[in-house]
Amino acid sequence: MQYTALKRVFMIITANELKIKGVSLVERLIKRTGEVFISVRGKKKFFMPPIEGYEKLKEAELESIIRQAEKDYEEGRYTVETAEEHFKRLGI
Repeated sequence: MQYTALKRVFMIITANELKIKGVSLVERLIKRTGEVFISVRGKKKFFMPPIEGYEKLKEAELESIIRQAEKDYEEGRYTVETAEEHFKRLGI
C-alpha cells in the first residue's frame, strides 16, 4: 500500500490505489486518521472526511452565514423589495 501520512492527521492515497482497493481502503484510512485526501498525478485533488465531519463542516458554514445575516440586519444592511424588484436587480 502506498500512502503518505502527514502529521498523522490525514492520509493521502493515489487515485490508482482508490481504483484498485476501493471503498474498503478509504474506510480503513478514515477510521485510522479521520480524513483522506486523494491525489492525482502527485497533487491533492479530493478530500474525503467521514460523514460526521462533513455534517459538522456544513453546520458550521450555515451557522456562520446565519450570524452574518443577523449582523447585517442589526446594522441595517438589507433591502426591502418585492420578488420582482429583487429579480430585476439581480438581472434574472
